[in-house]
Amino acid sequence: MSQLQRWGLLMATLGWNAFGQAPSSAPQSFTWEQIRDRFQASNPTLKAAAISIDESRAQEITAYLRPNPDLTGTFDQMNFFSTQPPPSGGPSVYSPFAYALPSASLSYLHERRNKRELRRESAQKETEISVAQYADQERNLLFNLRTAFVQTLQQKAILDLTRENLAYYNHLLQLSNDRLKAGDIAKVDFERLELQRVQYETDVQTALVSLRTAKIQLLLLLNDRTPVERFDVTGTFDFSDRIRPLEELRRAAMENRPDLKAAVEAVDKAQTDHRLAVANGSVDPTFSADFARNPPIPVYFGISVSIPLRIFDRNQGEKLRTEQDITRNERLRDAAVAQVFSDVDSAYATMDSNLTLLRPYKETYLKEAVEVRDTVSFAYTRGGASLLDFLQAQQDYRSTELNYLNLVGSYLTAVAQLNMAVGQEAIQ
Repeated sequence: MSQLQRWGLLMATLGWNAFGQAPSSAPQSFTWEQIRDRFQASNPTLKAAAISIDESRAQEITAYLRPNPDLTGTFDQMNFFSTQPPPSGGPSVYSPFAYALPSASLSYLHERRNKRELRRESAQKETEISVAQYADQERNLLFNLRTAFVQTLQQKAILDLTRENLAYYNHLLQLSNDRLKAGDIAKVDFERLELQRVQYETDVQTALVSLRTAKIQLLLLLNDRTPVERFDVTGTFDFSDRIRPLEELRRAAMENRPDLKAAVEAVDKAQTDHRLAVANGSVDPTFSADFARNPPIPVYFGISVSIPLRIFDRNQGEKLRTEQDITRNERLRDAAVAQVFSDVDSAYATMDSNLTLLRPYKETYLKEAVEVRDTVSFAYTRGGASLLDFLQAQQDYRSTELNYLNLVGSYLTAVAQLNMAVGQEAIQ
């Protein structure tokens, strides 16, 4: 076994003893798919948005209802204040109901030109818009969820790195302490090494707080009251070079983006509303039938038709407004299309930039950082390197590893951004 391998084994042993064994009741860990399913089932914002769809479907029922008929009852010409001859002739007597006229009429408004059907179609278009808006809200919230999930994985990786760095540094301090006792190094050099340890301790505590904060944000989105100590996530914290072509992602976004679907549905609804406004400018007759008694006629029956004369009000304003609304929604649809392309291109460029930086890290920089750290540390423990060289090598390794983890986190966040721009999980 080489000297570096023995150091690695000793470092792992010291790290285990320093931080203790895992607790007997390990926290429950969730994958991204499990987190997403729990989010869709329990997030209160999504539940509230789903109710708006049900409300819109209820409006479809109201829009298709027929007008109610009107029933009117009348009892007229009652004489309570004087006497009068009866209808059959004779002397005047007090008969207040002798000439009373009871009547009843029933009327119904007949809507022409498919007004009910157009109202229902407009309400159905509104429901389709609500469904698309719900999907768009879910898309944005899923991005927040994915970002919180990535941040949790990133902080877990950073915490593991800081603990590893601290364990490695503790091992080197122990070796330096042995050299101090043997008179191989000065006391001031050893004290400088001890002072440097506070940076590694600070890194561990900062990573712990950041990890806890990320978990709290994730639990907030899940509407979960589980203690942070009993909650964990698991997943691959790495990058992949396999990405779909930009043109393919653009086409997928045009097919899947719910906000674009809502914009297209808004144009269709505006066109339906314009047809409804034109129909509302037409004449709707009211048919009536009445039954009455008119002494000496014991009973009679009559019918009537009431037709409003649309001379001044032909619904001109609403016709013009809905026509303008079509143009407005078409412009909003065009803006939504431009936004889709902008979102996809921006997210793709960010992801590609992160990949450009990550490739040399994985291929070269990480290996070189480990080699430089281990080589300089080995040389320093044997008096072949200065204290400044040793500290600089430790700092370079720490910075390189931390930069790499941050870049991976940025890449995964960019992937989440691209998935949101496309409207589906185009890249896992």
